[in-house]
Amino acid sequence: MNDDIEIFENGELRRVWIEASQEWFFAIIDVIAVLTDSSNPRRYWSDLKRKLKKEGADQLYEKIVQLKLKANDGRMRETDVANVETLLRIIQSVPSPKAEPFKQWLAQVGN
Repeated sequence: MNDDIEIFENGELRRVWIEASQEWFFAIIDVIAVLTDSSNPRRYWSDLKRKLKKEGADQLYEKIVQLKLKANDGRMRETDVANVETLLRIIQSVPSPKAEPFKQWLAQVGN
């Protein structure tokens, strides 16, 4: 497992390379923070998760995994992460003018 940080419009996005699946997984709360400018992206993600589950997006929820990523305090913490395909589905549920540019950026760095 190899981790890294990407930058999108001055927002840091933690990501980790998973050898087994040969793909990048991104920290969902980092994506939420960039798209929403929320003061509490964890809470926003928690509320969105409940909404998605209620709407029957169980298949989506099953694709989200928790991995230990370095937090702001320097400690390794369990963090919800998703691959590019799953993130694109999550982004569709976030009303934001930044969504389309972010999708284009994600398609580039996801490869």
